[in-house]
Amino acid sequence: MKVTVILPAAGLGTRMKSAPAENTGTSRKQFMLLEGAPILLHTVRKFVACPLVTEVVIALRADDLPWVAETLGGEKFSKPVRCVEGGEARQNSVENALASLAPDVEIVAVHDAVRPFVDAETIVEVIQQAAKTGAAIVGIVPVDTVKQVQRHAVRGTLNRDRLVLAQTPQVFRSDLLREAFRKAREDGFVGTDESSLVERLEQVEVTVVPGSDRNIKITRPSDIELARLFLAEEKQKVAG
Repeated sequence: MKVTVILPAAGLGTRMKSAPAENTGTSRKQFMLLEGAPILLHTVRKFVACPLVTEVVIALRADDLPWVAETLGGEKFSKPVRCVEGGEARQNSVENALASLAPDVEIVAVHDAVRPFVDAETIVEVIQQAAKTGAAIVGIVPVDTVKQVQRHAVRGTLNRDRLVLAQTPQVFRSDLLREAFRKAREDGFVGTDESSLVERLEQVEVTVVPGSDRNIKITRPSDIELARLFLAEEKQKVAG
């Protein structure tokens, strides 16, 4: 089974208003340094270490391609890690990366470049689930009460038992994902994640694999301190 992981990393990071002291001179979150390495690199390492993953493809802005490729080249990865040019939006970036894949790729996983704390067990489980069912995502049940609102007024309380907060990886059979992007392009549909595109296909059911509240998406400056804590804990665990 040939499995490719796509990491869309062309975003501008508009919600990261200020950079921490340790950074690469940019507030773009995927390139901020975490213990000396860009967040993107920490994420890449997680997937390279997974035995089920065949290759990793990173979608980047054109200006970032040379130096990111140089940074990756110094890692001596055990499997292919390559870069492609992304687009203005996440959906464009993933579609560009998808178009670059070899025809024999069977499973495609898409993961947020700024979720470096996904654990190995979750990666394996969601890939295996997608291989069985065709489509699987990682998600967690919300712990807070969720309200439905309209113009700042509450219109109802939603049942948490029927809700999940979607995380990544989101994993699909390659033919399903290609068809979902083709249909979205034809219809002019823009989704918030890859699952929202696949859900539009007939007779396709997306299953959910339990995620973790540690699988955070580093989005705001306050997330950096939590990320440092998680990374320190991971290093301590490895050290035994």
